[in-house]
Amino acid sequence: MAAILGVDVGGTFTDFLLRDGATLRLHKRLSTPDDPSRAILEGIDELLGADAGRVELVVHGSTVATNAVLERRGARTALVVTEGVRDLLVIGRQTRADIYDLEPVTPEPLVEPGLTFELHGRLRPDGSVEVAPDHSEVRALVQRAEAAGAESLAVSLLYAYANPAFEDLFDQVATRSDLFVSLGSRVSPEYREVERASTAVLNAYVGPVMSSYLGRLEDGLRERGIAQLRVVRSDGGAAEVRHAAALPVATLLSGPSAGVAGAFEVARRAGFERIVTFDMGGTSTDVALCDGGVPTRAQLVIDGLTARAPVVDVHTVGAGGGSIARIDSGGALRVGPRSAGAEPGPAAYGKGREFTVTDAHVILGRLGGAGLLGGALRLDERRARQAASALVHAFGGDAQRAAQAVLDVANASMERALRVVSVERGFDPREFTLVAFGGAGPLHACALAEALEIPSVLVPRWPGVLCAVGAAGADLTSTRTRSVLRPIDGEPADIEAAIAAAEGLARGDLEGATGDTEVVRALDLRYAGQSYELTIPLEEGPAGVLERARAAFDAQHMARFSHAEPGAPVEVVNARVTARVRGGREEGERAPSGSGAVPATETRVWIEGGWREVPVFARDTLGAGDRIEGPAVVTQLDSTTLIAPGWRGDVDAWGNLVLARAR
Repeated sequence: MAAILGVDVGGTFTDFLLRDGATLRLHKRLSTPDDPSRAILEGIDELLGADAGRVELVVHGSTVATNAVLERRGARTALVVTEGVRDLLVIGRQTRADIYDLEPVTPEPLVEPGLTFELHGRLRPDGSVEVAPDHSEVRALVQRAEAAGAESLAVSLLYAYANPAFEDLFDQVATRSDLFVSLGSRVSPEYREVERASTAVLNAYVGPVMSSYLGRLEDGLRERGIAQLRVVRSDGGAAEVRHAAALPVATLLSGPSAGVAGAFEVARRAGFERIVTFDMGGTSTDVALCDGGVPTRAQLVIDGLTARAPVVDVHTVGAGGGSIARIDSGGALRVGPRSAGAEPGPAAYGKGREFTVTDAHVILGRLGGAGLLGGALRLDERRARQAASALVHAFGGDAQRAAQAVLDVANASMERALRVVSVERGFDPREFTLVAFGGAGPLHACALAEALEIPSVLVPRWPGVLCAVGAAGADLTSTRTRSVLRPIDGEPADIEAAIAAAEGLARGDLEGATGDTEVVRALDLRYAGQSYELTIPLEEGPAGVLERARAAFDAQHMARFSHAEPGAPVEVVNARVTARVRGGREEGERAPSGSGAVPATETRVWIEGGWREVPVFARDTLGAGDRIEGPAVVTQLDSTTLIAPGWRGDVDAWGNLVLARAR
């Protein structure tokens, strides 16, 4: 079995998981925000040295496209629209994220006003031609974009999802230029002109940045004898580099999606299929509810900008180990969303000056005292206390109270996120298991489980690199859609044709991949008159596929919104097909049998308002069947786990640490 390396780049750390048959090796190092590929290549050298060439495949969870949008560092982008709708992205849907905000601030469009151009050609809603475009006009618009200094060109014309011929003209003309071209009819061939245009622009905005980055990374991997690179997509699957470079908008939630996929796989193997994932890293926390499978949705919003792309249904809040704590102008304690990141990092790492969640853990003694990364990253408690001086005046000069308050505020933010994906969607968190991972997740897991009355917590064997675990096992996937806009009980030939067209494209994207291609077909359905849809998988079988889909839609609508109208007309909005070639998943090594958990040392930890001496256990000394009674600290290279008083931890057959309230 060829060696596969999963890599996940986070805001603070870059994680590596090498899967070589049933053997797993992990590595973790600080990220290099100026160029994420540098941390990857240097990490490969640190992990493998001259043996890097035996890695056949690197699967990479990337934040490059995400950061380009958040930091507004994308390409200078021009946009071509149908005549009369040049303000399409400025006007948008006129929705307000917060209806009680009296002075809402909308994000600046990614396209400057002077870089939006209009085409005189026009299509009718059915895709027929109303006014044919002049080819010379198309050439002139491309030249105007180049003359204005554009690096990318997005084209989103009305009704192009029904007939892409007009948009294809721009692709043909622009092949003689250096422009990165993004066509709405390719990146989002669905109705809704605002979302399609936004997706095309986002794709164009991050396209040159992503292409340049992947080129540098591929060159560095080839120098080390590694020939193949894939990139994790927002749906938790992976894509070949050529597809990721052409459709970078599909990688905007790459890392978090790999984490959810990895968490569900680990939990399923351990016997848990109803889980809430809790991924707390250096800059943010990502949560998702998996009720028997990885949840997905068809749309994402990043920094107020919408993209129609399949994505794992993750909810994110700005609370991580590097989140900066401060007292605001009203005297309230705030934690995040601003993060210290990898540079300068938390104060305890030796460079930062602002107080973070990680510094709070250091002051309270919750990181075991030996440092992070197996002792390679020493922690400076004195510097953490100096950083806390900006807060302690609000807590009577008590550094412990200030640090505990910072953790309480961070926990409250993360608890709200967990309620969004569970309680607010009609799920009872008491019926689920919390899967805690990321470098900081296991430190907060017991407190959050207590708050939500979740009965058990699963801490994976390698929690700090679980996103890299998910990347290493990611399936090769492609999802394609086609708009239908027909009644479900109308002429089935139109629906079948749309499904067949989407399936042909999805299969074509995976052509040449090793392994059998699996196909999942689905329809986006809604009651006639609604403006939103639910995605319903199509069950294989004899006649009656559409009838069964209709019944499943009624049932899902009832479960999601507490009402349904079985007799009402139902409309098929889109046909959605996902093709999949299974990735390099391995069962992994079972944990050796334990001989009784023996603490490596003791440390002083601030718990429940006072100092206590608690045992510290080394994770790699624990075996299947071992039990730890809380309070206790469990340390390992990639993370630290705090077992709270009244809780205990049991090591299962796969080396996972299962926490539950002690009876």
